[in-house]
Amino acid sequence: MPFTRLIVRAMLALAMLCPLPALARPVLLISIDGLRPADVLLARQRGLTLPNLTAFLANGSYAQGVTGVLPTLTYPSHTTLITGVSPARHGIVANTTFDPMNINDGGWYWYAEDDKAQTLWDAAFLARMTTGNVHWPVSVGARHITWNLPQIWRTGHPDDRKLVRALATPGLIVELEGQRREGYADGKDETLPADKLRAGFAQSLIRHHQPGFMTVYLTALDHQQHLTGPGSNEAHKTLEAIDAMVGEIIAIERQFHPDAVIAVVSDHGFASVDTAINLFRPFIDAGLVTIDAAGKISGWEAMPWATGGSFAIVLARPDDAALRAKVGALLARLAADPGAKIAQVISEPAIVAAGGNPRAAFYVNLKIGAVAAPFLSSGLPLVLPSNGYKGMHGYFPAAPEMRSTFLIAGPGIAKGRDLGEIDMRAIAPTLARAMGATLPGAEKPPLPVLQQAQDK
Repeated sequence: MPFTRLIVRAMLALAMLCPLPALARPVLLISIDGLRPADVLLARQRGLTLPNLTAFLANGSYAQGVTGVLPTLTYPSHTTLITGVSPARHGIVANTTFDPMNINDGGWYWYAEDDKAQTLWDAAFLARMTTGNVHWPVSVGARHITWNLPQIWRTGHPDDRKLVRALATPGLIVELEGQRREGYADGKDETLPADKLRAGFAQSLIRHHQPGFMTVYLTALDHQQHLTGPGSNEAHKTLEAIDAMVGEIIAIERQFHPDAVIAVVSDHGFASVDTAINLFRPFIDAGLVTIDAAGKISGWEAMPWATGGSFAIVLARPDDAALRAKVGALLARLAADPGAKIAQVISEPAIVAAGGNPRAAFYVNLKIGAVAAPFLSSGLPLVLPSNGYKGMHGYFPAAPEMRSTFLIAGPGIAKGRDLGEIDMRAIAPTLARAMGATLPGAEKPPLPVLQQAQDK
């Protein structure tokens, strides 16, 4: 067992011997994947009707923008939102696992055991609260989720429903399906109808179990923005529908927990794209990636790991100075070529400082408008069409387009407080504090959202 996980378990055991904190309030955490902060802050100017989300601006505290993590992808970001630490610490460094030979068949970081940090579910458990989850990333097998509907899929085949049912809290899906008289959403379905199903199941879970800490993840806005771009009419309609779902979930939560603190977050912003960059082309040409007669990868010395708007570069032999120099020289030449659309290349010291992937010897940030292509075929050129994508994220977190959202309201939360720009790592300790718990490993202190927070 990893040493860090042993430490977490020891902390959990020790904390069970400690008295319950004096302040303990229920917390509901809702994530809207890809929600740009200005879509809420400037809703009226953008022609959006979002009564439930914009209510937070007067009734609670909010950020002008949230600076995320490297890379600004869903799974690394959601794990930071639930732990308060960077990807280098929690270990979820991308959406998909590093799989250069495609042995894992496109597998993602679905499993909670890969998260090496303490989570808010753990913190709630230590505060003697029950917990619930609907579809939050990296939640399969999470030890301290009392009622868990985790996110996982494999193929999009109907058998995926059986997989989710098998990995959820035993009997929970059957129970909720019976109460709702409808089936739960497919694991791979990210459309608005699937969000409506999950939002409905979240309401039923709250109604019948009233977890003290509840996480809900909604995906359709991200899905739509990938298809039609951020700010498109279709994306606006999707967000307005999600706003209604959020209002319904909050209403049920308030019915059973009038004292609940409600937070709405997102994992990243969005940028319009029209081009894909196939970094495998120059790596194949340089002999760093080898291809067999069938056109599949048969070996590698240095491998691009696509992460949305960026690439992590992993070396097969990290201690090989000659290999490192060869890859560095190749990336420098590419960065000097305007057609490669590379905005920045950083190496290990800067990656470490950013809390990014510790396996990456280099990290390549593309210019806004270009997306990192995964390996598709050995015969494709460096520059490609964006393959149907009109929106993307995954760029370095400094890009203003990648700013995400934080809204919070409830008893004891300051009203109308503008927090300015905040760090994503500050959100989890803020929510832990609201529920009367702690995240001692968090990399940032809690935000000043409580009334008279400086005296608490």
